[in-house]
Amino acid sequence: MSTVVWSALAFIVTLGILITVHEFGHFWVARRLGVKVLRFSVGFGKPLWTRRGKDGTEYVLAVLPLGGYVRMLDEGEGEVKHAELPRAFNRQSLATRSAIVSAGPLFNFGFAILAYWLMFLIGVAGLRPLIGEVMEHSVAQQAGLLKGDEVVEVGGKSTPTWDTALIAMTGKALDRTSIDLTVQGEDGRRHARVLDVSALSGLDRGDLLEHLGLRAMRPQVPAVVGKVVPQGPAARAGLQAGDRLLTADGQAIEDWVGWAAYVRAHAGVPIALILERNGATQHLELTPEAKPAPDGGVVGRIEAAPEPLKALPPGLRAEQRYAPGAALVKAVEQTWEMSLLTLRLLAKMVVGEASLQNISGPLSIAEYAGYSASDGIGPFLRFLALVSVSLAILNLLPVPILDGGHLMYYLIEAVKGSPVSLKAQQIGQQLGIALLLGLTVLAFYNDLTRLFG
Repeated sequence: MSTVVWSALAFIVTLGILITVHEFGHFWVARRLGVKVLRFSVGFGKPLWTRRGKDGTEYVLAVLPLGGYVRMLDEGEGEVKHAELPRAFNRQSLATRSAIVSAGPLFNFGFAILAYWLMFLIGVAGLRPLIGEVMEHSVAQQAGLLKGDEVVEVGGKSTPTWDTALIAMTGKALDRTSIDLTVQGEDGRRHARVLDVSALSGLDRGDLLEHLGLRAMRPQVPAVVGKVVPQGPAARAGLQAGDRLLTADGQAIEDWVGWAAYVRAHAGVPIALILERNGATQHLELTPEAKPAPDGGVVGRIEAAPEPLKALPPGLRAEQRYAPGAALVKAVEQTWEMSLLTLRLLAKMVVGEASLQNISGPLSIAEYAGYSASDGIGPFLRFLALVSVSLAILNLLPVPILDGGHLMYYLIEAVKGSPVSLKAQQIGQQLGIALLLGLTVLAFYNDLTRLFG
């Protein structure tokens, strides 16, 4: 199965699960509070499948899996029979309406906890947070970090893998003051280290470790081609999956990391390559394409990937696995931390202290969905949890037409003692649509920028 098809399927599964969870929250609470639900739809547009339940609710699966909705009995959407007025949404108390609207995001938070709980229960593998390289004149070098050090705590929080360490470091980096680390040296002793990031910029985008002057210790990946992107520089030069790279411009290629660094440093420069294919030696000339780098420069890209390792070496592998009770505690903590991190990043973007490039659209989400699904159930559960948290927070923003916009209207109603006027709601809806369209255009622009450079 091609990468594009796999990513598309993973994307559809992701959206299908999370949208169903969100809309089911509205549906379930509405039904429990006595409101009649007319339609429960996953997706927009032409229905692919419909069924009417004994309760009178129409269940729909529509062609565009980019959202969904729950349509409730409401006088604002049509005439309601006198006998059914008590079951109309608009006739409910402020508390009831608020509970129904809040239920969608709350169910997404609950699903994130469930996904993290399953992930910690099954166990998710990752790289031990071992430092593989400290760059000269960097913040990391100034803090006294050394190759071989293991990051065991960030801000007092245990970090068994690089994933957990990076999440904790990102949260601290957003403050642009300092990052407190506890590292364990190769001699087994622990030391406190402080990374002063007050003078650094762009910490919210690109590779955080690169900004800090660190590289993770990674397993040695043989310089064997595993995948070549069609029509890319590698494919045009004749590189094929299974090729073992031997030398570049006469220099021996030790592993894929060294080869990738060589490619990055030779943007637009022809490379004389010697490789082994089916037991025979071949010569190729390969010219990496120049692509923009996060720091404003250019790097070389050839659109090829290495043959993946079957498993991580024991010395670099770490696994997070907990008993059911401990896994639940960790799941709640992780959901809370990711929620706070997402809110802080959004706030930084609003005030101009973080780049709008952090906003991802459907193309990036599909790509990440494919990667995580390929890595196994644990990584895919983590991806689902993260997107579920993001979906919950997005819907709670005080933007008209979103759940948060309705809650904002209800808050105003509670303060002034009467509902927001219909005219004000219509103006708000138009503004909300304009904001979401602008956000959608920005997200697609960011996706295309990442895709093409």
